[in-house]
Amino acid sequence: MLRLLSLLCLLAVAGVVQAQYPSKPITLIVAFPAGSDADLSARNLAHHSRSHLGNQTIVVSNRPGASGAIGTLAARNAAADGYTLLLSRIATHAILPAIDRATPYKWNEFTMLSVLELNPYVCAVKSDAPYKSILDLVGEVRRHPGKLNFATVGAGTLQNLGPQYLFSLVGLPTNAAIGIPYKGSGELTTALLGGQVQFACNNLGTLLPHLQSGTLRGLMTTTMARVPEAPEIPTARELGLPDMEKLAAWSALMGPPGLPKTVVDRWTEVLGRLAKDRGWLEGTRKIGGIPSIRSPEETEKFVREQYVLYEKLAEHLDLKQ
Repeated sequence: MLRLLSLLCLLAVAGVVQAQYPSKPITLIVAFPAGSDADLSARNLAHHSRSHLGNQTIVVSNRPGASGAIGTLAARNAAADGYTLLLSRIATHAILPAIDRATPYKWNEFTMLSVLELNPYVCAVKSDAPYKSILDLVGEVRRHPGKLNFATVGAGTLQNLGPQYLFSLVGLPTNAAIGIPYKGSGELTTALLGGQVQFACNNLGTLLPHLQSGTLRGLMTTTMARVPEAPEIPTARELGLPDMEKLAAWSALMGPPGLPKTVVDRWTEVLGRLAKDRGWLEGTRKIGGIPSIRSPEETEKFVREQYVLYEKLAEHLDLKQ
C-alpha cells in the first residue's frame, strides 16, 4: 500500500511539472552558424514565442558542422523533457538523410511539432555580372564547363543540390560548375558579394537585403508566383524550367523522440497563437519566409514527402553516398 501511495505521489508530481511547462529556459539547437537562414528563423521564433510561453526564455544554441548533422544529432540524443528542441531544416531532415547513408540519424527519429515557414529559393549573381537571366548563366556554363564557381554550404544541402539539378535539366553534367563550400548562408552571401564565386542558389532570406539594395541580381526563383519582396525575379516556370519548383527550403520545430504529450500539446497551443502573432508573421516575411504553421501530424507527413522527394532526386542525379 505504501509503495502504491509513493508511486501515485510521484505521478502526481510529474503531472504538475508537465502542467507547468516550461518552468525554465528552453534550449533551441540550430545546426548551422549564426547569421544563417536557420539561425534567423530560430531567433524570430525565440523572440516572439516568449510571450506565449509565460515569458519563459528560449536560448538559441548554434552547433554547426557536417552539413547540420552535428547539431541535429545532439538534439536527437537530448533528454525528452521539452527543454532541448531543434530548429530543423530541409538539409538536415530531407536532403542529408536521403543522399548520405552515413547520416547518424533517420529523418523520423524526432518528435515533430510544426513546420514554421517555407523559404523561396533564388539563384543570384552580383549586379555587375553579365548574366541577365538564368539562361544566360547556363549558356556560359555550357560554353566553358568547369570554369564557373558557385557557393554551397555542404554536399547535403539545397545550395549544392539546386545547381546540380538545374544542370541536369538543361542537359549538362552535374559538375559543369564547381561548388565552393562555405560554413553557412552568411558566408555564402559574403563570398558572392566579394566575387569569390560567380553565382549562388540560396534561400531568399539572407539574399533579400542585397537583392533589394541592388548589389545582387536575382536570376530565378523556384516559387510558383513571383516573390512580392523581389518582384523583378522571374520564376523558373516563366523561364521554361518548371521542374525547379520542386526545390524550396523550410524550417520546422522538432524535439527528441518521445516528447511527452503534454509538451507536444503545449507547443501546439503556442504555435497556434504564433500563427496569428503579427510580430512573428512580419518577422518571418522580413527574413524571406512564408509562414506555414502546421499540426504535428501534418508536419510529419510533409517531412516524409520531402525525404522521399530528395531520395528520388539523389538517385536521379547519382548523388547517393
